[in-house]
Amino acid sequence: MAVDELDTRILRLLLEQPRTSVREYARMLGVARDTLQARMDRLERDGVITGTGPSLSPAALGHPVLAFVHIEVTQGRLDEVGDALAAVPEIIEAFSITGGGDLLTRVVARDNAHLEDVVQSLISMPGVVRTRTEVALRERVPHRVLPLVESIGRTPND
Repeated sequence: MAVDELDTRILRLLLEQPRTSVREYARMLGVARDTLQARMDRLERDGVITGTGPSLSPAALGHPVLAFVHIEVTQGRLDEVGDALAAVPEIIEAFSITGGGDLLTRVVARDNAHLEDVVQSLISMPGVVRTRTEVALRERVPHRVLPLVESIGRTPND
């Protein structure tokens, strides 16, 4: 789908000021409320806007340790292991990947001992061959989408 300059401005406001009303967004952008709502509905329908809930901090919820766990899976059991991972609350994301391993998970834990317990539970899952864990020391670039939105919204002459 094409994202034009108005869409980019809308997305920027949604990211920078997520608690503002549609009426206020329309005022800030200088467009009719119905125009704004139609654009937002289209962006949602097209899968550009995927959620409107709050962004939560696992660290503030008592899970300051972040690790990336690569999981190698027995051939033919990827779906089964993926379903089992969904039942582990400390796994906040999981992706099928290429390269070294079959799955990459983002895991949070209360401390290193808790992380070890989570990793041991992953190793014991049927279909898991081995894991490799990398502990994150510090977040250097937080999850963000705004720079991408801005780069897409630019015209070739910008």
